[in-house]
Amino acid sequence: MTIATNSEKLMNNEATQSEPRSLKAQKRVDWRERIFHGLFLTSAIIGIVSLAVIAYFIVKESIPAFQEVGVSGIVLGQHWLPPALYGVATMIVASIVSTLGAVVVGVPIGVLTAIFIAEIAPKRLADIIRPAVELLAGIPSVVYGFFGLIIIVPLIQQVFNVPAGNTILAGIIVLGIMILPTVITVSETSIRAVPRTYKEGSLALGASKIYTIFKLLVPAARSGIMTGVILGIGRALGETMAIIMVMGNAPAMPGSILESARTLTANIAIEMSYASGVHANALYATGVVLLVFIMMLNSILLYLNREKAK
Repeated sequence: MTIATNSEKLMNNEATQSEPRSLKAQKRVDWRERIFHGLFLTSAIIGIVSLAVIAYFIVKESIPAFQEVGVSGIVLGQHWLPPALYGVATMIVASIVSTLGAVVVGVPIGVLTAIFIAEIAPKRLADIIRPAVELLAGIPSVVYGFFGLIIIVPLIQQVFNVPAGNTILAGIIVLGIMILPTVITVSETSIRAVPRTYKEGSLALGASKIYTIFKLLVPAARSGIMTGVILGIGRALGETMAIIMVMGNAPAMPGSILESARTLTANIAIEMSYASGVHANALYATGVVLLVFIMMLNSILLYLNREKAK
């Protein structure tokens, strides 16, 4: 009886000692979770506040131009002749055409390359192509512009027999190359994220590898691929230096892709250095139009992506 009583006392003492230790460990975990939660929340707030401050600054500086010319005069006006006319409709058209053309050129190539790296290429070849794509993403915009100016512009002039090769087509080709790294990287990651059981089950049922890729893996990775496309569109819309070098920068309504044009971003970069007064405010208004346009386009693409996911 005495031995049993002593053992019970020892067990009770160990239990009472372990309870404070567990409470201390729990408190430490709680403090760590609170710290990281606060860190993540602060980072999110900084991102949102930064976007709000940038938007507020641009809108504030553009108000005098909207008051003098009017929203319709800026958005729908087809003539940019400071200090009298500040219409950016021609630049909106040029931005849309060059971006859509870049998507048509770059997205199919990018998605097919991502499929090749993720599912078809041998490991050694994939390990060579993947760093090359990452290197392509690190090339500065001005280098792409030089490449387009030296190679693509003379080639277009020679092939299509136009007075100058600085055309929308040159911008489309350059932008199509520039969005490739974004589309390839995000699409490949999305395809690799599809559970392997999907592929194994399809192949086990007798489906071919190509059928499995295009009918199963690609639809399953549609959300990630669309994200890559959206990021690529943002890159194409926001590009400035390369476009300035290859598109001719003519602020006129283009009749075809073989004519020169000026995008919204190029307009701001070219004239901001010497603009003043209402002219400068009109350039800020151009930035507002560009910001609204990008937000609308991204919202539409995200909505379509969610609808397809359902």
